[in-house]
Amino acid sequence: MKLDRRTVVLPLTVLGVCLAASVLLVVTSPAVVSIAPERVLPSVRVLEIAPTEVRLSVASQGTVAPRSEAELVPEVSGPVVWVSPALVSGGFFEAGDLLLRIDAGDYEAAVARADAAVARALGEAEHAGASLERRESLSKRDVASASQLSDARRAARVAAANLAEARVALEQAERDLARTGIRAPFAGRVREERVDVGQFASRGQALGTLYATDLAEIRLPIADAELAHLALPGLSAPADAEGPAVVLRASFAGREHHWRGRVVRTEGEIDARSRMVHAIAQVEDPYAADDSRPPLSVGLFVRAEIEGRLARDVLVAPRGALREDDRLLVVDADDRLRLRASRVLRVGRDEVLVRARLEPGDRVCASNPPVAVDGMAVSAVTDAPPPAGIAAP
Repeated sequence: MKLDRRTVVLPLTVLGVCLAASVLLVVTSPAVVSIAPERVLPSVRVLEIAPTEVRLSVASQGTVAPRSEAELVPEVSGPVVWVSPALVSGGFFEAGDLLLRIDAGDYEAAVARADAAVARALGEAEHAGASLERRESLSKRDVASASQLSDARRAARVAAANLAEARVALEQAERDLARTGIRAPFAGRVREERVDVGQFASRGQALGTLYATDLAEIRLPIADAELAHLALPGLSAPADAEGPAVVLRASFAGREHHWRGRVVRTEGEIDARSRMVHAIAQVEDPYAADDSRPPLSVGLFVRAEIEGRLARDVLVAPRGALREDDRLLVVDADDRLRLRASRVLRVGRDEVLVRARLEPGDRVCASNPPVAVDGMAVSAVTDAPPPAGIAAP
């Protein structure tokens, strides 16, 4: 069988061309260079923070109450004949103002009877005294007997006692007459009135409730953990020491207002249910006229910020820098994570206040890395430091 020449030559030619192309690709290909992968360090944000002084504050809240409160109680009985226009719920009055008057007719008659009894007793005492002088004179001349002198002396003593009793009764009648007019014991306001003209007022019956307006008091609960930050009179400071200043805030008529006061004392016992100490803050003249704010009315709920101690050599660090074991996460001069022992003074919403010993080059870690191993290398990015200070929790 005779083969066609083209059938043999053409495949061999194609095969040769492919082989030549393969050799050319191998000869002209670039050399392969092995490159080690670059190590990527975890990036953290750091702050350069220096120890500073921070004025601590403690937050609390309470309700405004009057310093003094008293019931309006008559000391004599009788029908009410006059009531002051100020004796209404919410009315203001000054110390010594006449608030109501009870019918004084019976008490005026009692004074007149007592005055007459004094005059009668005085006459008897003068007569008994003159008789005693005569008996003593006669006794010296042996004209009067000893029994007559004794009777005269007894009569003089009885007359003197009757006179003293009559004078006491007159004083009592005059006091009762004065008590028919009931006056305000202090400058204040009427919380509640329960009396009107024509009503019969009995001795000891409460006719209203009054409270003083010279000072307002706010009872502020303080947790045990916050007591170390405050110098409270009678607790962590002498009882006669000046207490810390207090700023009170409240919303009224759609606006925020504030008043300034001072802690004056602490209560004598710890609340058995909440285990809190209650401090008493006072605000002077809470009803003073002021166009910029309303009066600090009784019953108003207020938020209080109590001025605390001055903390020195402390660090204001981000909250994420504090680990669960109260160690502070820092980055040292070699860009390695370090866990420094610290003493926590205050934990706020975004910041913590701590005392810690930092080494030269230490920067506080502002990030919260998922893994923090002591000595781990990191890439540090410096942030701007926060302002010194920490808010009350």
